[in-house]
Amino acid sequence: MQPFADKALLYGHAASEAIAEVLWPTRCAVCDAPGEVLCDACRRNLPYLDWWRACPACGAPFGRTQCTECNRTMLAGTGYARPPFASCASAVVYAEGAPRIVRAYKDHGERRLAADIARIMFQTAHPTWLAEAQAIVAVPATAKARRHRGFDHMAEVAKELSIRTGIPLVHPFARPRSFDQRGLGRAERMANLAGRIQTTPGASIPGSVLLIDDVYTTGATLFSASDVLAAAGAECVRCLTFARVY
Repeated sequence: MQPFADKALLYGHAASEAIAEVLWPTRCAVCDAPGEVLCDACRRNLPYLDWWRACPACGAPFGRTQCTECNRTMLAGTGYARPPFASCASAVVYAEGAPRIVRAYKDHGERRLAADIARIMFQTAHPTWLAEAQAIVAVPATAKARRHRGFDHMAEVAKELSIRTGIPLVHPFARPRSFDQRGLGRAERMANLAGRIQTTPGASIPGSVLLIDDVYTTGATLFSASDVLAAAGAECVRCLTFARVY
């Protein structure tokens, strides 16, 4: 009876998806054209960052020669002389279609975008990063955000990225309590995050970690998470985000 019940459940799920597609057709998160959650044209036309112009340390779009984001002057007052991670890269600038993708995924619950976001991030990651990484770690959503959305958005992207790369996915972070970063500057954001991101007791951290997040704004979240991973044993933390605010 169990195989029959499993097939019935599978067919029922497929039927419900077909009905939902008829009533609410899939549309592109950027241009709203029917067919896909992110159409090929909009994917191609995203404001991709140029790796060769970006800062090799923090990934700022135009910092290859002299970065205006992670120099000592800009980091003054944060407690950092340089970023605590080995390097960081972002796939796109947070402009044009990128905010629409992030909002559709995080705020409107279009979870199918996780695969598209992971695909774009995968294409951005330097091959040596992927060859060296022993684990993929996602910045955790707060408990409040997890309850509100019904899912941990970066955990799902990390799962898709793990499938694409073959790099194991680990979950070393405890669920952080809620924190509001709106209206805060870089130093204030870093102070606000102090102690909020922590690993679970007994968490095992490999030596080389690829840490991922959706949007790099001031870097406060990635700085804090990188510090925690290093304290737990990670010798090399590289960061990868979908978008970069600039």
